[in-house]
Amino acid sequence: MDWMDELVARLEPAAGGVTLTTAAVWTVLAGSLLVVAVEPLWRVLRIAVTLVHELGHAVVGMAVGRRFTGFVLRGDMSGHAVTVGRPRGVGRIVSTWAGYPAPALVGAAMAWVAGRGWSAAFLTGVLVVLVIALVRVRSALTLLVMLAALATTGALWWWRDDVLQAQLLVGAGIVLVIGAWRHLAAVAGTGNRSSDPGVLAALTHVPRVVWNVTFAVVCAASSWLVVTEVLGALR
Repeated sequence: MDWMDELVARLEPAAGGVTLTTAAVWTVLAGSLLVVAVEPLWRVLRIAVTLVHELGHAVVGMAVGRRFTGFVLRGDMSGHAVTVGRPRGVGRIVSTWAGYPAPALVGAAMAWVAGRGWSAAFLTGVLVVLVIALVRVRSALTLLVMLAALATTGALWWWRDDVLQAQLLVGAGIVLVIGAWRHLAAVAGTGNRSSDPGVLAALTHVPRVVWNVTFAVVCAASSWLVVTEVLGALR
């Protein structure tokens, strides 16, 4: 098998989809809830939610024609991504808005693709995004987190196991959706003008509470999809 065959073997969907056992789903659910419920674990692992948040700004920013120049993740688990373009306008608004919904949307996508055999293709897309973003890190902590994410995702992708990929994607999806709610709850309780809803309010003159509601709607829809997928797997 040459390198092209090796690559195709890690891209193609699993034949017939992937069915997780009830025991596997309960294990994944318990592990995911443990991560977000045990505060010492959450303090460490929530940086994954921040990473997806910042890459949400970056990916959407590039999609609307802005230039992604760098991002940082901080020790307090906050972050900042910079996209360059017009200081006002639809592109700036959309790229600013994309951060808080990103973890919920990615988490929902993980749960959806996992049960349909598309985990390998999804992981390929994640690797592409991480590699592109790697050259734009702007701090040592950000580099460390990115290397850890690349190593974990790359190993899961290369030593392909369809069931293991599906299990971990469902688990990560649950963590990201719950993490999106927790991050939204934190920002909704502040009046910080430099936060995403504060910046959106300044750009559009639409009250920050309206932007928080839009974030909540996306989180709610994503939660519904994840719950539907998990309940379906338990039947």
